[in-house]
Formats: sequence, C-alpha cells, structure tokens
Amino acid sequence: MGNSVAALAAATPTGRDRYVDLLRVASLGTVVLGHWLMAAVTPQGMGNLLAVVPALQPLTWLLQVMPVFFLVGGFSHALSYRSLARRHPDRSVYAAFLRARLRRLLRPTLVFVLVWTAAAGALQLAGGGGGLTGAALRMITQPLWFIGIYLAMVALTPPLLRLHERHGWGAFAALAAAAAAVDLLRFAAGVPYVEFLNFAFVWLAVHQLGFLRADGRLTRPGLLAGLGLAGAVLLVAFGPYPLSMVGMPGEKVSNMAPPTLALLAHGIWLTGAVQLLARPAAGLLRRPRVWRGVVAANGIAMTGFLWHLTAMLGVYAAQLGLGLALPEPASAAWWAQVPPRLLAALALTGVLVAVFRRYETPGLPRSGPATGPAPATGPATATGPARATGTGSGSGSGAGSAPRAALGAALCLFGVLGLSMTGLGGLFEGRTAVLVAVPVTAPVAIGMVLSGWLLVERWAGSGTVRLRG
Repeated sequence: MGNSVAALAAATPTGRDRYVDLLRVASLGTVVLGHWLMAAVTPQGMGNLLAVVPALQPLTWLLQVMPVFFLVGGFSHALSYRSLARRHPDRSVYAAFLRARLRRLLRPTLVFVLVWTAAAGALQLAGGGGGLTGAALRMITQPLWFIGIYLAMVALTPPLLRLHERHGWGAFAALAAAAAAVDLLRFAAGVPYVEFLNFAFVWLAVHQLGFLRADGRLTRPGLLAGLGLAGAVLLVAFGPYPLSMVGMPGEKVSNMAPPTLALLAHGIWLTGAVQLLARPAAGLLRRPRVWRGVVAANGIAMTGFLWHLTAMLGVYAAQLGLGLALPEPASAAWWAQVPPRLLAALALTGVLVAVFRRYETPGLPRSGPATGPAPATGPATATGPARATGTGSGSGSGAGSAPRAALGAALCLFGVLGLSMTGLGGLFEGRTAVLVAVPVTAPVAIGMVLSGWLLVERWAGSGTVRLRG
C-alpha cells in the first residue's frame, strides 16, 4: 500500500483542490470519533453520553459534520458528471456515471451487510441475540442511513445539476424553502409523515452548496457562516428544535431523523466555516508527508467508517470477557478509561480495515490519484482539470439503461435506509421498522440492496468508465 500511496500522491495534478480530499477524511473521522465518545455502554445496555450529560450537547455543533461530507459530495459529483458528459456529448452518460459512482460505495457496504447478517443469524440460531448482544445487533447498522442518503445524491445529481446551472443560488433557495415548508406543515399543521420529505430537501440543499463551490460561487464564506449560525441559534432558541444536532434516545423531536430546518442552518454555517479555513489548509497540504497521509486515508475512509462501530463493540466485549468493570458513564472511572478505549478501538479498526479494504479499492487506476474530486478554483470549464477516462461504451452508456440504473439506485437507497432502521436483531422474528410509512423487515431490506446492486452493476450495462473525482 505504501508504494501505491506514494505513487498516487506524486501524480497529483498541481492544480488539484487538495482541501476537498482533506474535508472528506476529516468529516468521516470526526463522525467516527463522535460515535466512540458518545457510546455509553453498561452491562445492562447501551445509552448515549449526551443524554447522561446534557451539558455536553453543544459539542454536537462541532462534532456533527456530516453536512461537510455531503458538501464535498456535491462538489465531486458536479465535476465528475460534467467531465464524463464532455467526453461523451453524443450519448446518455447517466447509467455510466451512476454505476461508476456507486461501485466504490456499494461494494464495501454489501460486504459489511453480508458479514454482519451471517454473524447475526448464527448468533440468533444459537439462542443468542438478547440483552446487550441484541442491542448491539440493532445498533450496528444505524450509520448506514448516511450511505442511503448519499446514494440518493448520486442518483439525483444530473437533474439537480441542470437546475443549478440554470438557477444557481435559486436552486439552493428552492430546496431550503421546501425544507422550511415541510417543518411548517409538520409542527404547525401536524401533517403526518410529511417530515420524511426533509431527508431529501435538507440533505440535497447541502449537496447543492457543493455545486456552488465547484463553480466558485461561495465567495463570502464569512457571511454564509454568520447567517447559518444565527439561523440555527434562533431556530433552537425560539422554535421546536432540540439543542443537540445528533439524535438522542427517547426524544420527541430530533434534528437528525428526520432532518430539520435547524440542521440545514447548521450545515450552512459549517459550509462557511470550512471555506474560511481553505487558505491556511492549502499551505499545509502542499507538504508531501501531509498529502500522502490524506491520500492514504481517502483510500480506506469508507471501510473505516463501516467497521468503526464493530471495533468499538469489540473493545467493550473484550472488557466484559476479561472481567473488567464497565464504570457508570460520565463517572471519573469512565472518563479515565476513555483514552485507552479509544486507542484500542482505533487499533481494532485498523485490523478490520486491513481485512476488508480490498473491497473499497479492488484495483488502482493506471494514472493519477482517485482519492477525491478534481480541483475547482473557479467556474468549471471544458478545459478544466476534472477528467474521466474509459470507453463509456456498451449498453451501460445508452439511454435505455438509465431507467434500470435509476431503479437499481432507488432499491439500494430504500434497502440501506430500511436496514439502518431495523438493525439485525430479530432476523427470524419479523421485526419491522417504518420506512416512509411502510413497514419493512431486515431480510426485505437486504433483498432490496442486493437486487439494486445487480441492476446497477450487471443489468444497467456492461460499459466501463473511470471517473476522476
């Protein structure tokens, strides 16, 4: 891996926006650290440190950085799709774009799901799956919601990019207004199930900010950060929104599930904040050693994210198995265990990444780094540095394959979201969760993911395409 990373880093184009690669790694890393810190595990069950110590909830305004990842996604998707469309102006490239984008995301996710499904099934057939083990099986798939939302962003990139190119900030404003309307219907009119629409409106609005960044239109980041922060503070202070920007057990209203207008305001201020840090970060990233670290981390980031909760649960299981006490969360003894527990979780995550990283990066491209989006220092042009290579040939590039690719993406989206809600406990008991007003079980959700993968990977066409970014 070392030589490959060194080669990728050395081949980096001089104009590449390295900061975007850093944001991708840093956002996922912050989420992982937050999950490790917030887990409040006792022999009786699992809780959330933020519920035990509510005074820590303001920290979520710094640790809830998923909006940054979706911002980077919008930036990357805009450049990649435009690059592919420029190379093949005479054909539909939707299926090729979707297949290339989803491949790296779905391959490690499917491996994670299948491994954990087999383990959960074996445990439950052996009579286990209750108590703390059952809680772990229900919780282990929760982070998959992020992958489901990201799948939707990929699938909707072409039409939303066209709206962006026609209306610019107006397209973002329309999505933000739709998110506000949903919350108004939810809280003022009590319309049932309408809140689920904000899984689309809120996150796609943040994704749209990535399009604006790709075109160099986030020109006043200080103003953006100030407006977003002021909006979030006012909404939390005077609206029906909780202080925490992450979900809390037992709360009647969550800013996360479904996302709210307050979370969108939070995403806006984070967008401005990270833009303000772009210039100092650029100097740091020109150092070869720092850049090699970012390249290496990007190559394993998704695998690390998928398996980080497994590592955390493994550490707690080892404590219990060795007869070591699990102190009361937030006690002095609990805080004393935090540093060694984090180091142990990091080490175990490293082992899991070493085992499963091959599914995230099954093969290295023959030219140039593929760890992140190509640069955009201003409006994208036909001669810009974003490039796609590959033939794009075969039925996978034809217009007829686009509906199959879209259907496959939709099945993957709803399957992954359903699995994030059901967990893997009660596999043989028909345990259900409500996904947009429809009850779904874990086996059904897994079947949807596998069917969607086959549609995208096999039946949406055999063309090959390589996207840079």
